[in-house]
Amino acid sequence: MDTQTTLGGGGARNLRPLRLRRVVPGADPALAAGGAAFWASVFGPSLASDIVAELQELAQVRELPAGSLLMSSREPARDLCLIARGDAALGSAPADGSFQPERSVQGPGWLDAGSAWLGGMPAQDAVAVSDVVLVTLPRADVQALMQRCPELARRLVLTLARQVQSLTLATHDLMHKDAEGRFAAWLLQRCAGEAASDGSITVALNERKRDIASQLAITPETLSRLLRQLSRKGLISVAGYSVKVLDLAALRALAGV
Repeated sequence: MDTQTTLGGGGARNLRPLRLRRVVPGADPALAAGGAAFWASVFGPSLASDIVAELQELAQVRELPAGSLLMSSREPARDLCLIARGDAALGSAPADGSFQPERSVQGPGWLDAGSAWLGGMPAQDAVAVSDVVLVTLPRADVQALMQRCPELARRLVLTLARQVQSLTLATHDLMHKDAEGRFAAWLLQRCAGEAASDGSITVALNERKRDIASQLAITPETLSRLLRQLSRKGLISVAGYSVKVLDLAALRALAGV
């Protein structure tokens, strides 16, 4: 199948509508039955059961459809934000309703663990790429819980440190790696699933081609060319909306990691 068709073309993404949708908080299976696993995925393993129970009590859970504005750079940040399920993108959402993605987040994962502590506006807007389960933790309540549970404070410091490191590495890649190396690193970050019997790992492409290219600071046409190049080299194969990584070691070498 042609790469342009496989990964989607078209113009800028438009949001319908560009505002937070009011949804009544409710229990979600990711937090209810599997609550301990969810909190371990974002705060680290072996989190004490009493901390898990308190986080469950604090969490505000919303199910939101694709296209929803999850976080606005024009509204004060009061909560720590996570994605329990689904895919989101962070970037710039101007008032004209368009959206320019800069990086992506896949649940379970942190959307923004830092802005609420600064008492200002988030540096980026966040938009749901797919249907998502958004989890927010009020900063004041988390702060009180951290005073009672120093272990949670330690875990949150590690979370923030990892985010700083990740952003620093992303900046380094943009400045020092060529387009092929950046795309290889992007694919590696998404190789979280279990390898198949032949050693390959399949990466689902949940974002439009234009949005992926924007994150990598390249054009959609360059992304198409990179996919063809890596396919010819035998590192990947493209089928529909997925990329199968065939040679993980070679991809790591290309990414310089």
